[in-house]
Amino acid sequence: MNASTSDTILIDEREGVRVITLHRPEKLNAFNIELLTAFRQAIVQAAADDTVHVTVVTGAGRAFSVGADLAEMAQSHDEMIDGPRPGKQLFEDLQATLETFPKPLIGTINGLGVGFGFTFLGYCDFALLAKSARLRTPFSQLALSPEASSSYLFPLRMGWRAAARALMLGDWFSAEEVVACGLAQEVVEDADLMDAALALAHRLAQAPLQSLIATKALMLEAHLPAMRAARILEGKTIAGLIGTPANRAAVQAFAATRKSGN
Repeated sequence: MNASTSDTILIDEREGVRVITLHRPEKLNAFNIELLTAFRQAIVQAAADDTVHVTVVTGAGRAFSVGADLAEMAQSHDEMIDGPRPGKQLFEDLQATLETFPKPLIGTINGLGVGFGFTFLGYCDFALLAKSARLRTPFSQLALSPEASSSYLFPLRMGWRAAARALMLGDWFSAEEVVACGLAQEVVEDADLMDAALALAHRLAQAPLQSLIATKALMLEAHLPAMRAARILEGKTIAGLIGTPANRAAVQAFAATRKSGN
């Protein structure tokens, strides 16, 4: 069954597996208010639906997601995802929902991943990357700081040096480098990516849902307090950085660079 919660999200049901596809391909699946709202709704519904054992998240087109919609950011900091309400609260709610998502979550990274398109992997239990995928987190280059508890989850999963390279330098990571540092399991040929993700999802979905939920809850238990604390501190830190002259100049320059295709 195919369905959608809005034009920006596609939902596909496959025998206990729910595939959520970010669907703003013309904008490289950048998160505006509409996509942010629809994605959180889709995640909440997947968590609550007992017919869903495993959730797969991917993107339409040549990007998984390039993060916040910089066109909106450049026009008004009042509407950017990491800025004041309503976007700030929506993103806060999405992060809180993902950090406690009770079922196996598989990130299926089909192309470019920037900002939240990279830090989202910290919430995933499994991640598969297309061979062509490239990821980066340009927070420092935007005169900002990390989000999505990545200041905790990236060092935990990647090691300190790789996390510092990602969060401070904002370097591009190849698919192979993401796997090598422990943030994903496998690199797959682009054409085979969804088949590989579904094969993994269906293996997981064969287990009783109660076991999957209980096991993930046990794995999360020791980390949830630190994840929440990191998210709250990150939000306060970003609030102090956003809208500063350095941030405004960096956002305008970054948006212009992206628009020019460089």
